[in-house]
Amino acid sequence: MVPERARGGERHDAGRYIAIMANFVRCGTWLGFLASVTVMGCTDQYTPKKVAHVFQAGRDIPDETPKMLNEDLPFHYPPALYARRVQGNVTLRLYVDRLGQVTPDSTRIEESSGYAGLDSAAVKGSQDLRFAPAKLRGAPLGVSILFPVYFRHPEARALPGDTVLRRMRSTATPQPR
Repeated sequence: MVPERARGGERHDAGRYIAIMANFVRCGTWLGFLASVTVMGCTDQYTPKKVAHVFQAGRDIPDETPKMLNEDLPFHYPPALYARRVQGNVTLRLYVDRLGQVTPDSTRIEESSGYAGLDSAAVKGSQDLRFAPAKLRGAPLGVSILFPVYFRHPEARALPGDTVLRRMRSTATPQPR
């Protein structure tokens, strides 16, 4: 004979199991997506972190992304690093508000170039970026975006992946001051 207390615990465990399985069935479509993201995450150590940032719960996804309005890039190559032909990529996380302005306090380095001078030049230049704001159903929307800054010296060796950059934009390299 099973004591009363044990049978109650079994009922509680069964109820919890049923609730978990019901949630599993309801979220079935997300499980396929989650599994594919997990498999993708095995190929690159940074991918899971990036996916987590992009798919934050409760965030509206804009119909139109912000569009940069600057004709000239506001990033300036630090002279000492330019003289040494140091190159690098900096990825910034920027918050572009409903007016298209970058909120300086929210700007941070998502991926460093490995050179403090390039990283700070990217952050400093980001303060002068101007955007047409993102839109959701026609209404302006503040969003967080990843913004890459490429520092390339015209006389230095190409970095891996630079052939793709050349095809995207040939004048995207910050100029020395």
